[in-house]
Amino acid sequence: MTDELAEIERIAGALLRGLSSGQRRTLMRRMARDLGAGQRERIAGQHAPDGSAFAPRKKKEPPISGRGAACFLYPSGGSGEPRRVIMKSFTWGAGQKMTGFDIDAGAIRTFEFSKIVKWLPVPPEHANRSGGKLRRRGGIRRRAMFRRLSSARFLRTGADDQSLWVGFSGKVSAIANVHQRGLRDRPSIRAKPVDYPQRELLGATAADRERLLDLLYSHMAEA
Repeated sequence: MTDELAEIERIAGALLRGLSSGQRRTLMRRMARDLGAGQRERIAGQHAPDGSAFAPRKKKEPPISGRGAACFLYPSGGSGEPRRVIMKSFTWGAGQKMTGFDIDAGAIRTFEFSKIVKWLPVPPEHANRSGGKLRRRGGIRRRAMFRRLSSARFLRTGADDQSLWVGFSGKVSAIANVHQRGLRDRPSIRAKPVDYPQRELLGATAADRERLLDLLYSHMAEA
């Protein structure tokens, strides 16, 4: 964010040079924390630095509910023989995938339609049983984008007596860069590359500049 802070550096340069190294370090840390908090608040509000709203998520086609139960052979992994799967309350999702309650596993599982080895008759004891509605914990509520990405764990701040910075740390920095610049990337290892719309996560606003200048003036008054 060096370019965005150039204006503040020009205005505050002479004042900062009059402070001791320790005073500058203290001020820079306060500024970095304030700027980071402003970035998190703006991202939580789903807005870019210029005030425009983030491009919305691509809407997913609603799954088509299945009826009754289904039975089929499915690869078990490795070189083992395909296992029989009895699934109830299943749905068809995007990419020709089936999601439902795997009776033998005792949990919700997803299977790729193209990998099904053979369809089998549903055992009589499971026939005509819908098993109720399929539920996924937290699957209904659509949460705000970048909720975890913008947390203090990943959106970090730092400063010394010469500069301050706000940015993403670790592996998530690559993910943030894809959205920041609107690049092409794979949603997962085996998925096809897709073009992501630009969602500018980091950037100083006019309000950010005003707050940082206020911090500078307040610090100078206290000093």
